[in-house]
Amino acid sequence: MRRRDFLKMGAAGLTLSTMPGYAVGLTRTKPRRIGLIGCGWYGKSVLLRFLQVEPCEVVALADVDGRMLEEAAQIVAERQKSGKKPRIYRDFRKMLAENEFDIVQVSTPDHWHALAAIEAMKAGADVYVEKPISVDVVEGAAMVAAARKYNRVVQVNTQRRSTPHLIEARDRFIKEGKLGKIGHVEIYCYYHMRRRGQVPDQQPPDYLDWDFWCGPAPYRPYNPAIHPRGWRSFKEFGNGIIGDMCIHMLDMVRWMLDLGWPKRISSAGGILVDKDSMANVPDTQTAVFDFGDATVVWEHRTWGKAPNPDYPWGATFYGDKGTLHASVFRYDFIPEGQGEPVHQDVQYELDEYPEDRTEKDLERHVAPAIRRHIRNFLDAVDSRSRPVADIEQGFISSACCILANISLELGRDITWDPEKLQVVGDEAANQRLARSYRAPWQHPNPEQV
Repeated sequence: MRRRDFLKMGAAGLTLSTMPGYAVGLTRTKPRRIGLIGCGWYGKSVLLRFLQVEPCEVVALADVDGRMLEEAAQIVAERQKSGKKPRIYRDFRKMLAENEFDIVQVSTPDHWHALAAIEAMKAGADVYVEKPISVDVVEGAAMVAAARKYNRVVQVNTQRRSTPHLIEARDRFIKEGKLGKIGHVEIYCYYHMRRRGQVPDQQPPDYLDWDFWCGPAPYRPYNPAIHPRGWRSFKEFGNGIIGDMCIHMLDMVRWMLDLGWPKRISSAGGILVDKDSMANVPDTQTAVFDFGDATVVWEHRTWGKAPNPDYPWGATFYGDKGTLHASVFRYDFIPEGQGEPVHQDVQYELDEYPEDRTEKDLERHVAPAIRRHIRNFLDAVDSRSRPVADIEQGFISSACCILANISLELGRDITWDPEKLQVVGDEAANQRLARSYRAPWQHPNPEQV
C-alpha cells in the first residue's frame, strides 16, 4: 500500500488492521492463496491485477493448453512477491483437490464457467468469475445456488461497476437528477469483432487437450480460428456478441439505474451481411429489454461504421433534462436548454503501475477498473458481504442476453417470470433454458449443487 493511500484511509485503515488476517500497518499475516482456471488472455490480465492490488500468492494454475499454462506460470513467477512458480495442472479438478485456496479465479471460455466455478465453491474458495457467467440460464441459476449454499463470495468481472469515470457519471448526473426522467437507453457495439473467412479444420497441437477444451459443449473439430481467443464467434462455446459485449453495457445500465429483471425481452437479427464466414453467431442483432418504466435497446453490427465514432461501444441515456453518453473511454453529458456540456476521459494509472505500460495484450484503459473491482471483491471476502458485482447481479445480466438469443431463435417476444425463473406460457422457450451436455459431463442442477 502506498503511503498516501494509507493516509487517505485514516481511521478506516486502523479499523481494517483489526480485521482477521491483518496485522498492524495493514499487512496481512498470511497472503491469500489464489488459483487460476483458464490461463488465456483475460485470465492473465486479471490475475496480474490481483498481484498489483495485494501481495497474494498464486499457488496453482490450470489449463488444458500446455503452452498457455507454462507461459502464465513463468509470468506469475516473475511478478509475484515470493518469486515462486505456481504448480501447474491440465485438469482443474486435480488442482482443486490437491491445494487449499482462499480465492479461485475462473477465466475459461464461457462454456466452462459454471462447472469450474461451482467446483471451486465446493472446495471452499471464494470465486472471481468472468462474464457472461454461463451459456444457459439454468447454469447461472446453479451458480447462484452454489454461492448461497456454500456461503461463498462471488464477484463477476463486470468491471464497469468499478470504472472511476462511470461511477462519477452515475453519481454526478443520474443520482443528482440532472438527466431528469430517464425513459430510454441505447446500448451498442459496432466493433468488427466477429470471425471472418474460412479456415480448414486441423489436428489439434500436441500441447492441447482439445476434447477436454470442448468439455460439456457440443464437439467441434479443432480449428485455429476457435482457439485461442476466437471461440466467441461460435455459438457452441458462448453467446455471441450479445453475450460478450451487451452484458457489459446492460449490466452497467442496470447498476446505474438500479434495475432488476426486465418484464419482456425481444430480439431480431441474424447473419445478414457476412454470410461466407465460418462464424455462426449473428453479425447483426437488436434486442429490446422492457423494464416497465424504461426500455433498454441493444444493437450490434460487425460491419459498417458506428453512428458516433467517439462511441463505437457504449450506452446513451436519454432523459427529459439531458443526454449522457458513456463508454469505457469517456463520458459526455449534454444538458437540455441552458447549461454547459461536461466531458471526462478515462484516467490511466501508468505512473503508479509502470508494468501496465509493457504488459502484453493488457487493455490499459481497463486496468484501473479491474484493480478497483478486485479491491471491492477482497473487501467483501474479508467482511463476508456481497460485492458490487455479486453473482446474482451477474446472473441477471447474463440471463437477459441468453433470453434475447432465445427470442431471436424463436422469432417472438419473451415474458419472464423472475420468481419461477421461467418464460411465461412458452414451453419451447423454457426447453432452451438448459442445453444438453456432452457426455460424461453433467449439467448442474440448482436444487442439487
